[in-house]
Amino acid sequence: MIIPKSREEIELMRESALIVSKTLGMLAPEIKPGVTTSHLDKLAEEFIRDNGAVPGFLGLYDFPNSLCVSPNAQVVHGIPNDTPLNEGDIISIDCGAIKNGFYGDHAYTFEVGEVAPEVKKLLEVTKESLYVGIREFKAGNRVGDVGYAIQKFTEDHGYGVVRELVGHGLGKTMHEDPEMPNYGKRGRGKKFVEGMVVAIEPMINMGTKRIKQLPDGWTILTADNKPSAHFEHDVALVDGKPELLSTFKYIYESLNINTKEEDEFRAKVYD
Repeated sequence: MIIPKSREEIELMRESALIVSKTLGMLAPEIKPGVTTSHLDKLAEEFIRDNGAVPGFLGLYDFPNSLCVSPNAQVVHGIPNDTPLNEGDIISIDCGAIKNGFYGDHAYTFEVGEVAPEVKKLLEVTKESLYVGIREFKAGNRVGDVGYAIQKFTEDHGYGVVRELVGHGLGKTMHEDPEMPNYGKRGRGKKFVEGMVVAIEPMINMGTKRIKQLPDGWTILTADNKPSAHFEHDVALVDGKPELLSTFKYIYESLNINTKEEDEFRAKVYD
């Protein structure tokens, strides 16, 4: 069952999402060769708590950490560890926070130093597919419209779209209805309703769409060990249009990146 949010609840969810956004922005300059993902996890937990929130992933379904950190061929749900990052790696960092009883949850795939051109292209296409999908999150459309748009855009570039893992509704629990696959058919699935909030998160592989799981019971990898990229935003349906609750602004400020990619989905200018 889809749970629409009031305008007041959406503003509370924006606060939760922005805690995550600022956490990712804080981490951005720390992501470099030699740094361990366990160090990043410690920084994130301290930052979230210092900003009046609680880590959303820690203990959720018994997950042991505050961040999911997934380098290179890992798709999602990687567990932080003491292995240093290397020049040329990429790493998806997925972060959650709870504030005012609501979850924020979004992700960004970072470059570690200089990455290969074909890997950089994978990241660019995957991030653009996120916005391609968000544009379809509007009054009159259905879940399949978002999934179709992401699938077509990424498959046209020759990439594989993960089937077993999907985006989701978001609210007082991390995973609400509806599921938001990154593949689908136009006009199929649940219809979008005013006030709903979803996490849209393309998980796109350079090679096969197939995946495998490590014995730790969490970490998901590509079946062919080729790189995977993951980007995620929290989006509310407001006045029939998609409105971002999360932002990559703080990441871009940390990395000196200038872009207007979010402008069409923003209702507010963030400090």
